[in-house]
Amino acid sequence: MFDIFLFQAPASVPAAIFIGVFGLLIGSFLNVVIHRLPRMMQRESENYVAQESGQPLPHADRYNLMTPRSSCPHCGHKIGALENIPVLSYAILRGKCAECKAPISLRYPMVEALTGVLSAAVAWHFGTGYTGLAALLFTYLLIALTFIDADTQLLPDDLTLPLLWAGLLVNLNGFFVPLSEAVIGAAAGYLVLWSIYWLFKLVTGKEGMGYGDFKLLAALGAWLGWKMLPAIILLSSLVGALVGIALILFAKHGRENPIPFGPYLAAAGMIALFFGKSIAQAYLGLPL
Repeated sequence: MFDIFLFQAPASVPAAIFIGVFGLLIGSFLNVVIHRLPRMMQRESENYVAQESGQPLPHADRYNLMTPRSSCPHCGHKIGALENIPVLSYAILRGKCAECKAPISLRYPMVEALTGVLSAAVAWHFGTGYTGLAALLFTYLLIALTFIDADTQLLPDDLTLPLLWAGLLVNLNGFFVPLSEAVIGAAAGYLVLWSIYWLFKLVTGKEGMGYGDFKLLAALGAWLGWKMLPAIILLSSLVGALVGIALILFAKHGRENPIPFGPYLAAAGMIALFFGKSIAQAYLGLPL
C-alpha cells in the first residue's frame, strides 16, 4: 500500500513536498552514515590487525549505524527524539547542545536541508514512479559519498560498489539508459580514471587520485551510460579546478595538500542526472 501511494501516484506539487519532507528524515540518517561509516571501517581494520597479531581487540564494544545512540561528543548527552527533528531542532536549540551548550556543527542541518531539497527536485523532475525512486537512491548515496570523501578522502566500497550494481540493475529495464550503455559506461568510467591515475604516476611518481574515484565514475557510468561520461568528467574537472584555485587563494590551502575529487564527481553526476542529455547534445554533439 505504501509503495503504491508514494511511488505510483502522479507527480504533483504535494507529492514533491511530501518527498522533500521524507528527504529531510533521510538526511538525518545520512548524517549518521557520514559520521560513523569511516569510524566503523577504522575500528574493523584495527581489530583485524590486533587479531592477526594475537593482541586483544581494541574495539570490543558494539558500534554500527544504529548502536550506540547519538550523543554530544563534548558531554556525552544522549540525543532525544525532540532534539533530532531535522533542521527544526537545530534552530530551536540555536545550534548548541541542550545539556552543555557546546556548539553543534552547521553541517548537520545543511546535509538534512540539501537532502530534502534534492529529494523534492528529483520527485518534481522524474515523477513519483519507479524511475523517481531509483533517482532518490542515486541521490542519497552520492550525498553520503560526497561528505565522507570531503572529511576523510575516502570513498568506501560499502557505498561505491552498491551504487555501481544498483545502476546496472536499475537499467535492466532501461530506466535511464539501455543496459548495454550502462555496462559500457561502468567499464569505461573505471578505465578512464584508472588510465589517468597510472599516466600521472608514471610521469610524476605521485598518486593523483584514489581507487575510490575509479569506482565512483564507474558507478555514474552504470547509472547514466557511457555517453554521459565526457560531460561528467568535464564538469567535475571544471568545478574541481575552480574550487581548488579558490581554496589556494582564499583559504590558504597548500598546493601540496590533496583535494578530494569525489565531491566534484558526485556534483557532476547530479547535474548529469538532471541536465546531462541537454549538455551532451549542446556541447559534445553526442546523439542521445
